Amino acid sequence: MKTFRTLLDKVDEKLGDGLERVLCAHHGRRLRRLGWGEVLEGGAGDPLGGRAPVRAGNRMDVLVDGEEALPAIEAAIRGARSHVHIANWHASADFRLSRDPGAPTLRTLLAETAGRGVAVRVLVWAGPPVPAFEPTRGQAREERRKLVEDTGVRCVLDSRERTLHCHHEKVVVVDDEVAFVGGVDFTALQGDRHDSPGHPPRPMGWHDLVSRLEGPVVADVAEHFRQRWTEVAGEDLPPARVPEPAGGTNVQLLRTVPNGTYDFAPKGEFTVLDAYLRALRSARRLVYLENQFLWSPEIAEVLIGKLRNPPDDRFRVVLLLPRKPSNGADTTRGQLGRLLDADDGNRRLVAATISAHDGGTSAPVYVHAKLGIVDDAWLTVGSANLNEHSLFNDTEVNVATDDRDLIRATRLRLWAEHLGRAEAELDGDPADVVDHVWRPVAQEQAERERRGERRTHRLVLLPGVSRRAERLQGPLRGLLVDG
Repeated sequence: MKTFRTLLDKVDEKLGDGLERVLCAHHGRRLRRLGWGEVLEGGAGDPLGGRAPVRAGNRMDVLVDGEEALPAIEAAIRGARSHVHIANWHASADFRLSRDPGAPTLRTLLAETAGRGVAVRVLVWAGPPVPAFEPTRGQAREERRKLVEDTGVRCVLDSRERTLHCHHEKVVVVDDEVAFVGGVDFTALQGDRHDSPGHPPRPMGWHDLVSRLEGPVVADVAEHFRQRWTEVAGEDLPPARVPEPAGGTNVQLLRTVPNGTYDFAPKGEFTVLDAYLRALRSARRLVYLENQFLWSPEIAEVLIGKLRNPPDDRFRVVLLLPRKPSNGADTTRGQLGRLLDADDGNRRLVAATISAHDGGTSAPVYVHAKLGIVDDAWLTVGSANLNEHSLFNDTEVNVATDDRDLIRATRLRLWAEHLGRAEAELDGDPADVVDHVWRPVAQEQAERERRGERRTHRLVLLPGVSRRAERLQGPLRGLLVDG
């Protein structure tokens, strides 16, 4: 039986490798045909290079988890004077952005805002053409009805998605003065977005990130909304006003806009993919990724190359992923198997997940964040996952920065949250922290699980990661859904 299983593993590995080569070649042909071929063929270069413009003079804050992000968005909406523009995957009329007593629903908040003479426009995905998964088109239509009925709110459903894909971005623009770009949806569909860095045990915790932006880059976020709204709603909005400088941070707006979806980008835009590949190729000491999915072969290939030929002896890769993604779990496991093979026992790679703990009770925490950090020199946060959907076929919006102080502060805050340590304890060489804190803690908890003992920490090595785990599903999924 063991010999038979080994043979199946080898066949699965060979077929997976072959199909991944076919998928990557397909992506290469597609991007070259569209004039985006240099994205896959380029070198490292400046991570903030590429086709997307970089705006100077901004303020950028990274808001961690719903407890911090959602009330900040609500406060901005309450203070709106001219307009509120929202683009999201889905929006539920009864969703509340705050857990404070008496907090209004999204419908009430937007209706009150519109009642003050503020133009409120909401653009959400219309749902899949067939009710194969949520939100269905019926659900989207019903939530739209609730949002607009007797409220003065305009809500438009966007059905210009590629087959089997969606409009996945999460963007809020208020008065062209402040914008939010991140991963938080205005719905409890598929999970409650409200959570705190303490992650108290509950049925399903939710770890997520949102960026708050002020300064000239806000005009880029506003222009993206304007472009989509003008085509889908048929209302020609005026060009965004460029705000005055608000700080000293460079920020770059990144997008995935699939080709053939909108007239404003007939050949698409793939600057999210471009930025990730440029940044990962430039990595020397540290790659830290928080993501819902990791099954892009293009991303995996760069990481595999770095692990096989590390640019520095202290090069480390830390991945924080959900224990059980909403889909694509086996596909992610397959790519992790490839990364483990590339690491080859050199212990440069840590793949972990988190759960909620109060000493006696534990519960899962869903990692929904989409964060990338390279060498404390480049950071991106937004809506894009590391899969074919987000990098090639869904609409997505991320932002990136090279503000080292912000990046380091964000990393230390997140590591303190996940490791349960004070930031001062983690403020050293990242390789030392990975080797002496991340790995020992995560490994000890994994060993406790294997022995059937109760865990004592929220961090644990990602379970079910083997060297060859369902390698075939990744490329098959990519070939089936990517046209």
